[in-house]
Amino acid sequence: MTYTPKFRASRRSVLKGSGAAFIGLTMMPRFAMSEEEKKLNFYNWDTYIGETTLADFNKASGIEVKMDLYADNAELFAKLKEGNPGYDVIIPTNDYVERMIAAGMLDELDKSKIANTANVADAFQDATFDPGRKHSVPYMWGTMGIGYRKSKVKDASSWKAVLDSSENAGRISLLGDGESVIGVTLQYLGHSFNSVVPAEMKAAEELLIKGKKDVKVYADDNGQDLLASGEVDLAMEWNGDIIQVMGEDDDLSYSVPGEGSLLWQDCVCIPKGAPHPENAHAFINYLLDADAGVHIADTIQYATANAAAKAKMDAKYTGNPGIFPPDEVIAKCEASLYSEEKTKLRNESWTRIQAA
Repeated sequence: MTYTPKFRASRRSVLKGSGAAFIGLTMMPRFAMSEEEKKLNFYNWDTYIGETTLADFNKASGIEVKMDLYADNAELFAKLKEGNPGYDVIIPTNDYVERMIAAGMLDELDKSKIANTANVADAFQDATFDPGRKHSVPYMWGTMGIGYRKSKVKDASSWKAVLDSSENAGRISLLGDGESVIGVTLQYLGHSFNSVVPAEMKAAEELLIKGKKDVKVYADDNGQDLLASGEVDLAMEWNGDIIQVMGEDDDLSYSVPGEGSLLWQDCVCIPKGAPHPENAHAFINYLLDADAGVHIADTIQYATANAAAKAKMDAKYTGNPGIFPPDEVIAKCEASLYSEEKTKLRNESWTRIQAA
């Protein structure tokens, strides 16, 4: 299939069209209903769902989905830390899944109600951050890298282009996510993304403070929009966000720097205190349906963990190295690991960087 953006191609821009015409899925599963009211409260990254997925699920199940949006994992965690205000399904990233399990914030899933877990690729059937996949199912995975304008940027093969060079001063956006920015800076300096070694942390902090003069903006994950509009020429961003706007502008490209990057996995979970747990399981099962998975992946252009969906997609998607990087690129990437010490040190360092 050919991907044609139908709305603002951004994981964080305001979602439109969730009530658009239903797509013609080849299999439209019907769900056995309990006595729960036919409602579901979904807390998600912005535009991180198929354009009509929520409407299609409503048609298949009779369950009406209300979706609220968060900008990052820290906002999600803070929202739920003091108690669930009423959400049934959330999509945290792997290290936050681990953090939320440790804090007792996630319910265990009843896999007997999620038959479509059989569609999940073998590599994602288990996870070190959630042994046995008791609390999560995989959704999408990918990398963080550099989106850039080819006509303006000579070389984006190294993090040097956005962290340690004045060649593109004033034309750079970095993510506003301190955990990730500090992590890839550590990788650029030859250390682990997850390092908490004081000397290594200090070197990364000093480099980021030194480079602040060259950064136009620390973006709330909308670097792809800044790149597309011409406000910046390089943007530290998530791969799918850049790939989406690449579909609208042939002058844009995406690079995973040679020093390595972050390898992330977003997961679908049910938070403690979910008011509609039966509906939540039905929704998760629907997200893992092969045809629903095709629609989601084709819309948002991230790497799906749904093997049944991937098998139905064409080479334009499955053969795109920006979506599915070659093994040698993945080998240089690291997953973010959760620890209280790391979270504390990164937060303190990021505060100093922003205040400098």
